[in-house]
Amino acid sequence: MSDPKDRLFRHLALLRLIPRAPKSISTTELLQRLKAENFDIDLRTLQRDLIGRLALDFPLLCDESRRPYLWSFPKETPQFDFPALDTPTALAFVLAESHLSKLLPPSVLSLLSHHFDLARRQLQGLEHNNLAHWVRRVRTLPNGKALQLAEVDSAVWSEVATALLETRQLEIVYLSRSKAEYKTLRIHPAGMVTRHSVSYLIGTVEGYTDFRQFALHRIQKAACLDVPTREQPEFEIDHFIQSGGFNNPGPIEHHELIADVSPNIAWLLTETPLSPEQNLKPLQGSNWQRLRAKVPDDQETLWWVFGLGENVRLHEPKRWVDVIKGKLINMGALYAQPTPHHSPTITDAQACQEAP
Repeated sequence: MSDPKDRLFRHLALLRLIPRAPKSISTTELLQRLKAENFDIDLRTLQRDLIGRLALDFPLLCDESRRPYLWSFPKETPQFDFPALDTPTALAFVLAESHLSKLLPPSVLSLLSHHFDLARRQLQGLEHNNLAHWVRRVRTLPNGKALQLAEVDSAVWSEVATALLETRQLEIVYLSRSKAEYKTLRIHPAGMVTRHSVSYLIGTVEGYTDFRQFALHRIQKAACLDVPTREQPEFEIDHFIQSGGFNNPGPIEHHELIADVSPNIAWLLTETPLSPEQNLKPLQGSNWQRLRAKVPDDQETLWWVFGLGENVRLHEPKRWVDVIKGKLINMGALYAQPTPHHSPTITDAQACQEAP
C-alpha cells in the first residue's frame, strides 16, 4: 500500500505534467515521466489515479479514441499554482542551498527561501522515493583540512552585496592585517571571490586605480552609498585572479615540474593527474617514478608539493627547490630548540605570499 504522502506528491506531479488542450499526454508517457522522478508506480495504479480521485476533483479530459488514452485539461482551465516541485528540482534546491548561501546576495536568497523550505519539506515527506533519500546518503568532502568559514556579519554582507549588485560605492571600516588597525575606506566594488574559507570583495579605493582584495570578515562596518561606482571597463574577474591576486606575487605562468615520487603518490596521480600534461615513468632500480607535469607557478601548487614531505624529491623548477630547502632548514631550526619561547616573525606580505 502506497504511503499517503507519496500518493499526494504523485498526484501533484501528475497534475503538473498534464497539459492544457489542444496539447495532451498519453498514459504511457505519464508513467515514464513519473518513474523518471522515482515514483514507485505501475500502470494499473496510474490508471486508478487518473480515473479515480483526480477525475473526480479536476476537469480532466480523456481521449479514449486512441490507445493509450490521451489526457489533458480544457484549454480555458486556469494555471494551477501547485505547492510542490518535481522531485529532481526539489533535490537540486536542497543540495544547492548551502553552497549558494555564500554566493547569492541576500535579496535574492530571500526570494528563494520559500523554494528552499518547500523543497526540504517535500523531500522529508516522501518515504518511498529513492531521490528523496539522496540528500541523506551523499556528502562532499574537501581535499585536505578545511578551516571553518570566516564569520561575516550579516549586516555587512547585506550592504556589500547590495553595493556590488547595484554598482554603488561602499564605505567600510576595515581591519588592516599588516598594520593591525582600523581604516575607513570608500570602495568602488568590482567583484567578489570565495576562496576556501574566506570571501573577498574586489574593488578600488577612492583616489586609487589598482584593484585590491578585502576579506569580508575583516570589514567591521559597511554602508552602501547612494553614489554610483566609477566605470571600470578594464576589470575582468578571471583576469584579475590569474594576474597576481590571491597570494600570487605576479601573473600566473606555467612551468614544467620534474620530481621523483613514491609509489603511493604515483598511484594517486595515475588516478587523479596533477595536470592534463603529465607523464609518469618508473625509475630504474627503484619502485619510485619520475613525474613530469605542466603546472601553474602559484603558491597552492608549491604548497601541495611541499605537503608531500618525504614522498617527493623535487628537481624542477629550481626556484621551488630553493624555497623548500629554506623551509626545511627553518623547520629544523625551530624543532631543534628544546623549549622555544618565540616563533619567527612573519610579515603580512610574507604570510600573504606563502600561506596556502
